[in-house]
Amino acid sequence: MAAASEADLMSKIVSLCKRRGFVFQSSEIYGGLRSSYDYGPMGAELKRNLMAEWWRAMVHSREDIVGLDASIMMHSDVWRSSGHLAGFSDPLVDCKVCGERFRADKAPRLAEGEPAPITLADKGRAKAAQERIKDLSEAPLTRSKATLTGALAGACGYVCPNCGSPFLSDERQFNLMFRTSLGPVDRIGDIINVVRENLGEGATDGDIRRKVEETLADSAVYLRPETAQAMFVNFLNVQQSMSMKVPFGIAQMGKSFRNEVTVEHFIFRSCEFEQMECEYFVPPGEGPKYLEIWKDTRRAWWEGIGLKPENIRLRVHEPDELAHYSDGCWDVEYRFPWGWDELEGLASRTDYDLKAHSEGSGKKLLYFDPEATDPETGKKGWRYLPHVIEPAAGATRGVLAVLCDAYDEEPADAEGKGARTVLRLHPRLAPIKAAILPLVKKDGMPELGRAIVQRFLDAGINAKYDEQHSIGKRYARHDEVGTPYCLTVDTQTLSDDTVTIRYRDDRRQERIHVGEAVDVILAALRG
Repeated sequence: MAAASEADLMSKIVSLCKRRGFVFQSSEIYGGLRSSYDYGPMGAELKRNLMAEWWRAMVHSREDIVGLDASIMMHSDVWRSSGHLAGFSDPLVDCKVCGERFRADKAPRLAEGEPAPITLADKGRAKAAQERIKDLSEAPLTRSKATLTGALAGACGYVCPNCGSPFLSDERQFNLMFRTSLGPVDRIGDIINVVRENLGEGATDGDIRRKVEETLADSAVYLRPETAQAMFVNFLNVQQSMSMKVPFGIAQMGKSFRNEVTVEHFIFRSCEFEQMECEYFVPPGEGPKYLEIWKDTRRAWWEGIGLKPENIRLRVHEPDELAHYSDGCWDVEYRFPWGWDELEGLASRTDYDLKAHSEGSGKKLLYFDPEATDPETGKKGWRYLPHVIEPAAGATRGVLAVLCDAYDEEPADAEGKGARTVLRLHPRLAPIKAAILPLVKKDGMPELGRAIVQRFLDAGINAKYDEQHSIGKRYARHDEVGTPYCLTVDTQTLSDDTVTIRYRDDRRQERIHVGEAVDVILAALRG
């Protein structure tokens, strides 16, 4: 990119997203809601196009994968069997200086005894904090404007990500699932009754908490933290109804919810997000073989939708990173403005999930292959729990990666003209495929322009009629939203039925016949 450096790329993308209708802060007129975002007209189209490309590649282009669209809310025992109720939690810490609540495992690391300067928003807050924490520090703290010095990192090895303070609360586990109640019940009234009864009996805080949890349990449901579990629970339903033979996969796209303590980097990590996941079931022992195939397949897909190869890499998980049940895992990582980060995970999960749900539900989730030889008996016909490969991609992270990769700034020429901001989106991902621009708003050009738009819409191509502002400003506007083709209706169009097509990436222009316009752009999209 010519002008925008990695340091300020993120702020420019956030600004572009709001200005051009990609992403808005949710509930903005009420001050916004932390970690919640609304996708505007351009963002909704971009996200839908990205997810449609994934579905086309994973389901419509293969015979061995079928789709599923499962409920967001599932039986609580699903999450109990999967381990989410017991283990899906983060170590949570509060800063005693600024009040920030954060995940301990994501905090900045410092060695014990290393200086830990504390930086507040202004010198007034720094002065108040100095007085408030004077009893927490073994040595007196020195203040210079909004910064306190003299504090040292503690044995925990991390500091507050907001202000840098080492004065922190003890870690406590925080479950990431959103809980609600199903049915016409008054949970608040039930909780009040439990608290009253137990306070009268002198119960401890732990006893009261346990009683409250028991009271809530009978009607508790959770917003799913991932789409994967529904595919395991429906394994036999899908396999039998569709007569699928192992190896085969189940794919699902949709919203998931995690009550993240640390939300960061715009839409990269938020509490409500969309996933694109597949569970690919294979015979026991063949997980590593299929993991190798899938990691290359998924990297190639991201490159195929326009991400630059130099911005994508595969990273293998070290043995100490693997879950206890996994025999291999890779991440497809993208080079975001803040560094390399996960775009998609690919895990060989063995038979852990099907076994867990089989034991939890009491139902056998076995697959029978009449042609295979049972390794234990040596006879034909093998009944087994399949192993699974899980390619799990983030749709919202994918949108951000696409925006980062496509964003470009071209400098002005020697005469100070021609500078522009452009989104070099893959044409199939572009929210608007073609913009139809009448040169002027008279002489029959608007009517002809709208007729051309209708041809595109009838062909299933999202096109937009645009007559506002000068032709140069309209080109610039469509460069910023990533429209790959602009068709200008001018005086020549009225005489010979041709239009000027302008190509976004190199600004090249040529004349084509109106009757060929749809076919020209369809061919480009298919290519």
